[in-house]
Amino acid sequence: MANTKAIDKKTVEHVARLARVNLSAQEIGIYKKQLADILEYINKLGKVDVKNTLPTSHPIGKMKNVFRKDNMKKSLPVEDVLRNAPNKKDSLFIVPKIIG
Repeated sequence: MANTKAIDKKTVEHVARLARVNLSAQEIGIYKKQLADILEYINKLGKVDVKNTLPTSHPIGKMKNVFRKDNMKKSLPVEDVLRNAPNKKDSLFIVPKIIG
């Protein structure tokens, strides 16, 4: 059982306000428990003996690059690329403005 005293309704409301998220009373209760569970888990991790454990930069030992090598090749002609564009101007796509 999580220590719900560490996370109270006021703390959840404060975090929600910082994140600019509106929460219902039911959601506040849900997140209160979830955050308390996360803190309990972190406290458990803090008690693990790691004296004989070497630090790692990645949890998956020896990694290898699985990406293919970049090979240059000829691009499609601009006319072909823009052929099905609903809106275009010169050699550009015209898209709706989404940032005010």
